Amino acid sequence: MKNDRLIALAVTGGIAAFKASELCSMLVKNGFEVQVLMTDNAQKFITPLTFETLTRRRVVASLWDAPDWKPEHVALADAAALFAVVPATANIIAKLACGIADDAVSTFGATFDGPTVIAPAMNPHMWSHPACQANCATLKSRGAMLVGPVAGHVACGADGVGRLIEVEKIFEAINDRLK
Repeated sequence: MKNDRLIALAVTGGIAAFKASELCSMLVKNGFEVQVLMTDNAQKFITPLTFETLTRRRVVASLWDAPDWKPEHVALADAAALFAVVPATANIIAKLACGIADDAVSTFGATFDGPTVIAPAMNPHMWSHPACQANCATLKSRGAMLVGPVAGHVACGADGVGRLIEVEKIFEAINDRLK
C-alpha cells in the first residue's frame, strides 16, 4: 500500500553525497518519511549512520539484509510515493536507463514505477558525454524528472555543467512531482 509521505532517497557515490543529508533533513523537517538506499560507493563518501540518525530508519545498502520474507526493494517499491536519486552519478544513470539491477539502489530503480526525481552530479566531461546524455534522454522519456546539474566549479577542479543543483531546488522538484 502506497504511503504518500514516504520518499525513497537513493544516495550514490559522488562527492556531492554529503548534500543528500541536507535534503534528507529538509524532507524529514517537512513531514516526510524517508527511506535511504545507498550504493557501496556512496558509503565511501558518507556513512549510513548519518542518514539513520536523520530518518530513524536503517539504511538499505544491500540486497541481502532483508529483515523479513519480502525482499526489501520490492516492499519499499510498493510503499514509496517517490524515488529520488541524489546525487545521481553517470554510473547509476546508466544502470537505471539500461535496467541493470546489481545493487540495492539499481534494483529498487528497476522495481519502482512511480514518480522519480534524479539530480545528476558529475565531472562536466562525464555529463556532456553522448552516452550520459542518451541515458538521461531515456530516463526522461520514461517520465523521470531530471533536476540539474548546474554550471560551476566541481570538486575535481573542473568548471562547467556537472555540479549538483541546490538542495532547495531538489526539494521543490520532489514537492512538484508529488502534486
